[in-house]
Amino acid sequence: MSLETLQPVAVPVPAPGRSSRIRAAGARLDPLTKVVIALVVLILAVLIAYPLVRILAQAFSSDGRETLGRIFTSSTNRTILLNTVVLGLLVGTVGTVIGFAFAYAQARLKFKGKKLLHLIALLPIVSPPFAVATAVITLFGRGGLVTNKLLGLEYNIYGLTGLTLVLSLSFFPVAYMNLLGMLRSLDPSLDEAAANLGASKWKIFRSVTIPMLVPGFASCFLLLFVEAIADLANPLVIGGDFTVLSSRAYIAITGEYDVAAGAAYSLVLLLPGLLVFLVQRYWAERKSVVSVSGKPSGNILMITSAAGRVPLLAFVGLVAALIVGIYLTVFVGAFTKILGINNSVTLANYRYVLSGIGSDAMFTTTILALIATPVAGVLGMVMAWLIVRKVNRGRGVLDFIGMLGLAVPGTVLGIGYAVAFNKPFIIGNLQFLPALAGGAGMFGGALAIVMVYVIRSMPSGQRSGVAALQQIDPAIDEASTSLGASSLTTFRTITLPLIRPALLSGLTYAFARAMTTLSPIIFITTPKTKIMTSQILSEVDAGRFGNAFAYCTILIAIVLTVIGLMNLLIREPRVKTRSR
Repeated sequence: MSLETLQPVAVPVPAPGRSSRIRAAGARLDPLTKVVIALVVLILAVLIAYPLVRILAQAFSSDGRETLGRIFTSSTNRTILLNTVVLGLLVGTVGTVIGFAFAYAQARLKFKGKKLLHLIALLPIVSPPFAVATAVITLFGRGGLVTNKLLGLEYNIYGLTGLTLVLSLSFFPVAYMNLLGMLRSLDPSLDEAAANLGASKWKIFRSVTIPMLVPGFASCFLLLFVEAIADLANPLVIGGDFTVLSSRAYIAITGEYDVAAGAAYSLVLLLPGLLVFLVQRYWAERKSVVSVSGKPSGNILMITSAAGRVPLLAFVGLVAALIVGIYLTVFVGAFTKILGINNSVTLANYRYVLSGIGSDAMFTTTILALIATPVAGVLGMVMAWLIVRKVNRGRGVLDFIGMLGLAVPGTVLGIGYAVAFNKPFIIGNLQFLPALAGGAGMFGGALAIVMVYVIRSMPSGQRSGVAALQQIDPAIDEASTSLGASSLTTFRTITLPLIRPALLSGLTYAFARAMTTLSPIIFITTPKTKIMTSQILSEVDAGRFGNAFAYCTILIAIVLTVIGLMNLLIREPRVKTRSR
């Protein structure tokens, strides 16, 4: 089992450029490919375009326009907007710094325990979004084990400070994996050339390494900024009186039953998400700053001086210890009555989770995630195949729409699904879709949840597939076609096996994301379809942290187990060699 197969939410893999447009000029699409394209467009229209259109319609209704107008005229709304921006800026900065420190230590320092540090850095990806928040409250809250019991302080962790800490620790793995890939791709000959010219390692770091990573820093900062302002779970758990746009939209929908106002707040959240996505694509296509010249042509200059190693390793070790402490709190808290107040060992938390509502939620969530995972993985590969190999005119639009599931904040998507699918889709006297979400939806609303899982997870597979296909010579496909195989047969028997690692990466990320997502799900979960993350939030709201910790440990165990099984089932077959 390997966590290395997990892809960050949006590793900036270059979009297909002109050089990768390998389809032969004038080649015509066969009828089967046209059917596949039509089917994919229809799926995207239902999964992402229709909910967005409905949320825009609500946001620009008379009530929605009134709310939009108040966002800049009301002092309360201006404060919420300012809170959101400040939180995004802080998390973007702190998360990028932590991610860079971890990545630089991995790529440029020699020390024991690199693999362990890598696993610790990836741990937040496979855990529920508020596991960190709940543990931080237990450790550093007013009655926290560290602040109150150990140091005798009554420190209030709720608010901006707690949110910045929790969100930075939760999202920095995205920056870590992004920057680690860039550091490993840098040509070492540049460092060697600078050293041969007499530059010190500090000067090489300042004048060579850092400038080449600037696009990566900007990309990570923007990603973390959007993740922070779009997150809903942590502001609900540890936000306190610090209200942000996502929690305000949640209150408008669930507390005030004002759908138009919720849609209007969501629209404000949607704009920076799309803007960041477009900026990322622009930088990824330009690639004018990062120098990647194929295979490394020199040896990496490792940092050996104590002045460079000690401060960095101390910082990384401190953050890693904090992460380990947080997850130990989750694990120990699951076996404790009330951690910090009544530390008696008990299995009551697990008995509660594994019986009744808890077991229903666990079973339902796992089944829905297992249904959505192969759909998202295969759909992502088909999208990549169409974008790189088949579609010539309109490939950019197809790629953009496919990536919307990632660019649109989860809160916006959830409200969009609630607005779009709670009622049947009827035009005139014709019903095109039955109600899919809500208590009256098909299968108790389970189908809408699977759709959310698919559209949120599919873009990762799409990007992995695009990157993998760009590395494969199109002559292989052309040889298959010239032998009489249809496009679909070529994709199934030639292309798909060749991009097996990308498929595994897409499946792994899809399952982990489906199991741990909350922001879009909380708006469409129903009493008939209980989801673990929603149940964990309910336990945290009720102050039953022990039950929440038990839920978290079981959820993490399920995710790691399924990821391990996927690695065993889909791993690359080893080539047997015979020595003479």
